[in-house]
Amino acid sequence: MRNLSLLVLRCGNIERAKSFYELFGMAFVKEQHGNGPVHYSCADETGVFEIYPLEGQSADQTGLGFESGDLDGLHMLMRRNQFSPREVRETELGRMFVVRDPDGRRVEVKAKKA
Repeated sequence: MRNLSLLVLRCGNIERAKSFYELFGMAFVKEQHGNGPVHYSCADETGVFEIYPLEGQSADQTGLGFESGDLDGLHMLMRRNQFSPREVRETELGRMFVVRDPDGRRVEVKAKKA
């Protein structure tokens, strides 16, 4: 089995995207490799998550999923930061809500299993 070690998202507004993903507890650093674009990177033991500027391309339909140990608290934080999450609901997969990131990508947020 392979483990995903890098995820790069192209975003229309990398500052707004950064503030969205920081709500999941990510800590980003600003980077630039050579003459490439300035972007944000978050690295931890599971891999690297990067936010790059879109640069004239259209946004993709990538979907993301996160687990949260405080689903209701994160939902409230999303609302306070005007990201308009859908209501928390109980599903066959457990408690969860869906929110769109600043580029319209579907982000599923599930309660972390104990």
